[in-house]
This record gives sequence, C-alpha cells and structure tokens, in this order.
Amino acid sequence: MDTIEDQGSIKRVVILGGGTAGWMTAAALSHRLGGRGVEIELIESDAIGIVGVGEATLPHIRAFNAAMGIDEQALIDRTQATFKLGIQFIDWGRPGDAYIHPFGAYGEPVEGIDFHQVWAARRAGGDVTPLDDYSYPVRAAEACRFQRPTSDAGSPLSTFSYAFQFDASLYAAFLREVSCGRGVVRTEGKVVEHHLDAETGHVAALTLEGGRRIEGDLFVDCSGFRGRLIAQALDTGFEDWSHWLPCDSAFAVPCQTAAPVGPYTRATARQAGWQWRIPLQHRTGNGLVFPSAYLSDEAAQRTLMSNLEGPALAEPRRLSFRTGRRSRLWDRNVVAIGLSGGFLEPLESTSIYLIQLGITTLLDLFPDQAGMTDDAREYNAIMALEFDRIRDFLVLHYVANQRDEPFWREMREMAWPDSLSAKVGAFVSRGLLPDYDVGVFHPPSWLAVLIGQNIVPQGWDPRVDRLDAGRLSAKLGGLRDAVRDAVDGTPDHMSFIRAKGRPMRGAV
Repeated sequence: MDTIEDQGSIKRVVILGGGTAGWMTAAALSHRLGGRGVEIELIESDAIGIVGVGEATLPHIRAFNAAMGIDEQALIDRTQATFKLGIQFIDWGRPGDAYIHPFGAYGEPVEGIDFHQVWAARRAGGDVTPLDDYSYPVRAAEACRFQRPTSDAGSPLSTFSYAFQFDASLYAAFLREVSCGRGVVRTEGKVVEHHLDAETGHVAALTLEGGRRIEGDLFVDCSGFRGRLIAQALDTGFEDWSHWLPCDSAFAVPCQTAAPVGPYTRATARQAGWQWRIPLQHRTGNGLVFPSAYLSDEAAQRTLMSNLEGPALAEPRRLSFRTGRRSRLWDRNVVAIGLSGGFLEPLESTSIYLIQLGITTLLDLFPDQAGMTDDAREYNAIMALEFDRIRDFLVLHYVANQRDEPFWREMREMAWPDSLSAKVGAFVSRGLLPDYDVGVFHPPSWLAVLIGQNIVPQGWDPRVDRLDAGRLSAKLGGLRDAVRDAVDGTPDHMSFIRAKGRPMRGAV
C-alpha cells in the first residue's frame, strides 16, 4: 500500500483524551489509516476522570463496529450488552401516558400513500386502533422479546433495526485493545501546557507533566466538557442552547437489576426533568437529568434513589453541563469530538452517535495541511446541521407536554425554534413529517414522538378518502395480524442473549 510522503500531508495525529470518544477515534483512524504512514498517539491520564455514563446507542453503531471488523458477539460478551429496539417514554405527554420510539417503521404504504396518513384519516373517522399495533419493534419491546431482522421484505421482521445497551467503560477498554493492537501509541500523562504556532495559530505541541513535549499535525480533542484544546487553547466560541434545553445537571448511579430486562431504554418524566433506565446483562444504569433552577441537588438525589428497582451499586455521581455546541467543531488543526464539541442531553441516545458521526466525517474529509481550511469548513457545516436537527427533536419532547408542574408549563409555553414550529405545523395541518437525506431521525421517529405526546394531524393526504373502505379494513387487519404473529414467534430477550443468537428449541 502507498505511504503518505508528500510534503504537507498529515503524518502525526494526536488524540487528547481516552474514554468512549478517544478510543472510538483511535480505533477508527488506526483501521482506516493503518499502513499509510500516519502515526497516531493517544494521551490520557488515569488521574482525570471520564464521564462514562452513556450506555445506550442508536442502530448506526452497528455499521461503525462492522466497518472496523469488530465481531458483534464479541462486543456483546465484552461489554455486557443487551439489545435495544427503541426508547420508552413514560409520563411525557400527560401523567399516565406511555409510548415507545421504535427503530423501525409503522405499517407499510397503502397504494402509494404513507401509512400514517391512512391511520390519521381512520382515526378521525372513529377507528381507535393504536398506531403501535402496526409496529413490530414496539410490540416486541413491550413483550421483552428480541430477534435480529430478516431479509424477507414481506415480513414485519424486515421492518426494524436494533442497537445496543452496553457498559461504555467496557466498550472503551475493548476499543483500546483493538487500537493498540493496530499501532496506536497510548501515552499516560496530563497536559500542562499547549504551544501555538506563531504564524498560523495552530496547535503545534503539548507538554505533559514531567516535561515531555508531544508534537502533531492534527489534534483531536476528546478531553470532555473542559475542551482542553478547542476551548482553552483556541478559545473557540460556544453556541448556548440552554434557553431551549435548560436541564443542566444529572445524577447517575448503577443498581442491581430486579425488573425484566427489556430490549429498550426508558425515559420517565419527573417533576422537573427526567430519569433514565438502561438495563445491561450485569446491572441497570440509572440517572436523573434535571434543571438546577427548579430542583435542588438533595431533591434530585432523593427522586433518583427512591425510584431505583434494586439496591444501588455505588454512590450517585453528579454531573454538570451546558447544552449547545462549539461554533466550530473543527478550528484550525483541532477537531473536537465528543463532549468537547458539544452536549445534547441523552434523551434520545445521541451522544455516541455524534461521536461516530464526527469520526466518520473526519475520515471522509481527512486532510492534508494545505486543504485543511476547506475541509474544516465542510466538516463544520455537516456537524452543525446534525446538531441543529437533533436539538429540534429533543425540544419537541419538552414542548409537546400536557403536564401541570411549573417546569413543564414553562417548557410548553416557551418560544420554539422556528425550524421546529414549521415541522410541527406541517404535521398538524397536513400530516407531513420531516424527511431529510441527512439526519439521524427519519419520519417514523418524528411520528412516534408526535403521536405519543398527543399531537395528531387535523388533515391528511386527500387520496386516502378515495380508498375502498372494505379493502382498506382488510389490509389493516392483515398488517396487525402479521405483527402479532411475528411477536408471538419471537424469543425472550435474555434467552436470546444467553443463546448467543443461536436457534432455541421451544423458545417463544
């Protein structure tokens, strides 16, 4: 394979920070750039803690792992992973409400008409059939059942995807082994000084405690919230979104598992903020995300600990954060990946996805030094668009509530982002859903949250009114029966994990 020898090429990449972001970056860069003459060094300090509470993922993680040649069963075994078909939301619309945002479709188009348009028209005509009856991943998740999708386009088993719930610290350790096995140099140490090039303003080198100097052509900042390079060295600005997403604190704690281990993450709305539950094979992850302006630390901790399903396995850990993103995630020769680049609360499990997107976009644009400015401009545009669209999706959960506590009333009454107002308006008036070529959340995701939180269309595709009522009823009944039969034939989630995906005699 050719080596990179031309003057101005990137020969040394320095990653500052380990954890999930750092070791995902190291694993991907070493896999893609191995044999091309690029040295990769990762600096981390055992004395500096990592956030390490993110345990739920989106289906995109499977493509990332596969691209690196990571065996899925090895990942499950090494990280104590369970499967994930979606996210359950409790009490987000009104107290007592519950819905699942699934990783899959609802029904199928009817004579070229989007299924949700048909469902909306039928609902307006008095049909009370829940939308969830047409979703295999919703009904399978509720029944605590799981199997992998099939390629049979005529089966509900082809209409969904899946992700993982895993121990993020174990995932980082697994990727560390992979990375170091591919030539990444790990350096233990704490950065005490940075050095900027006098002409370009680029980061030229870092000095560690003890005096060692580490130079690089490209620096990847995975240093977490403190943004040691992107913020402290380069003073890159920050776009604050706390007026839309005011939760600024969290407590996180693992506990023993006592409830069924379903293939889904749970987010339960509380008096102010919300509580997560993420079941793994060996424990359950829990946390309370809350706004400190509405809830004291003592009340937040009390709420979290009184709603655990089993004994706590550690003391609650407190986190503080500010929602938003850097004005530029790639500034000069520093690329911020992970929490150093921005933070969106983990309501829809997007943290690891944004790490993955940052890494894959960097690789797609992997620069030489001469073209770095243009590559950075494109990178920043891609990442800004993704952050903005995820922000709108998260804000939707908050503003579409009918709760009566002060926090929830203020969220419902606040000024929405213009882009979100347009999306919701189009859905209510005509049943239209956001459908982007670029973006993590596709129409079924928007549909799940809108309907789940009691926002329903008042209009729909006029072609629905011309469909034959008898044939349509038969079609919908067939779809519901197919979903029910598929769920009935699906194995128990934990039995599937214990069998390592092998066929199980008599399993249902």
